[in-house]
Amino acid sequence: MKNKKPKEPKEEKKPNKFIKAIKKKWLVDNTKTAILILIIIAIFTGINIGMQKLDITPIDLSQEKLYTLTEESKEKAKKIDKEINMYFIEYNEEDTTVDLAKEYAKQNEKIKVEIAKAENRPDLVEKYGIETGSAGIIIECGEKYKILTTDELVTYDYSTNDTINIAEEKLTAALQSVSTDDIPKIYFLKGNTDLTFEDGLQYLNMYLENEVNEVEDLDILTQGKVPDDCDTLAITMPRQDFDDITTNAIIDYINSGRNILWFYSATAQETNYENVNKIFDMYGIKPFKKGIVRETNTDMTVAESPSLILPIINESTATNKINNSEGVILVNATKIETQDDEKLQEMKITKTDLLTTSDQSYFRTNFENQQDEAQSDDEIGTFTLGVQMEKTLTEANEETGEPAKTSKLILYGDEYFISDIQLIQESQLPAIGFRQNKDLVLNSIAYLSNREQDITVRKNTGTVTYTATEKENRIILAIIFLVPLAIIILGILVWIIRRKSKR
Repeated sequence: MKNKKPKEPKEEKKPNKFIKAIKKKWLVDNTKTAILILIIIAIFTGINIGMQKLDITPIDLSQEKLYTLTEESKEKAKKIDKEINMYFIEYNEEDTTVDLAKEYAKQNEKIKVEIAKAENRPDLVEKYGIETGSAGIIIECGEKYKILTTDELVTYDYSTNDTINIAEEKLTAALQSVSTDDIPKIYFLKGNTDLTFEDGLQYLNMYLENEVNEVEDLDILTQGKVPDDCDTLAITMPRQDFDDITTNAIIDYINSGRNILWFYSATAQETNYENVNKIFDMYGIKPFKKGIVRETNTDMTVAESPSLILPIINESTATNKINNSEGVILVNATKIETQDDEKLQEMKITKTDLLTTSDQSYFRTNFENQQDEAQSDDEIGTFTLGVQMEKTLTEANEETGEPAKTSKLILYGDEYFISDIQLIQESQLPAIGFRQNKDLVLNSIAYLSNREQDITVRKNTGTVTYTATEKENRIILAIIFLVPLAIIILGILVWIIRRKSKR
């Protein structure tokens, strides 16, 4: 029988010197224990007060980063060179919108944030007509000001009853609007199209205003011309040909060296719009044909639907912030055809393709054919779905220093991607809310309005379905801070009781 090897005695762990000192010096009697608890409470309280005084940027755990600024907003805040006061009337320090406003102030010392009660600032109440007891935000720069109500900081998806937070967009736009002297004017042609700001373009209208643009409908038959203050004329798919007055007014507008953003779409019938084609011809655009572009490369479609196309975004000034992004979604798109390069050169027109399909796409004119795959009567190839044309009207004059006069057209072969329609049944998002659809149209307008500094990728504000009340916030704070403290105190008391029971 083998002798068992005796077990080596376990090495006793040396007690922690810090714990040992506390036991011997602080937990020997109730008085010292009470003092230790008070010290712990004081340290805990001091850390919290210190964190508040440091005004450290709050940690934003929301998926869409709703409560911290995007880099674009930070850059815009830094560029402001005028003194701006942001008054939060009837707000409190814990409000997330106040936290957001303080982030602007951190970027630029010229921006001041103040929380005020109406009863303590009768000057603001009288000057800006704020009703006693009502909450509002006053953004003031000299004589210019902007007032935002709490309702303006959110929008709603009425199909889901969800609340969408747009506080950053509104605050950034307000800061820019009061500090800039040049606000672009965008006119949308009405009278010949189906999509209007009241029906189909409500989200686009909101996004444009958030980008510090003045937006109006334009009925040329009423005004007789395109207004002189128009920086960009936007046109959606015409449902009938332009009349002569509208046509001549747009031609005069082009010849004055101004710019157009145009959205066309696929049609199931031939359209012979003589006056519309006359305008397109000025930029070297061929008349549109009946038919629809469909994509068979599944890597460039959504939900494997040939009509929901994720086009290739080519590099250009208008697209350089989104050409490496998650892309845009076009639906019911049509192909854009232009004159050949030699003809365009003769017309002094420079062409830049913005959106294109893969070489596996096809153009279908036979709408009775419901097959997803290309058929023998379909045209297969790569198609242009978005294009930029720059027409030189007069050359630059070196002797006088006069720059060249040009007119630019950005044309997309789809209008539905900027609309409020629902592309996918399972999603409640409007078409313009998908991927970078919003960015593409806003950046196109910024480029045509000579605001290249505003070409960017914007925050996806996401959907906020719950907002805690002030009472609920206090409960949450109590849970976060008081419960751990209570556990610490309880632990010490339990240890004291057990220690005494062993004597």
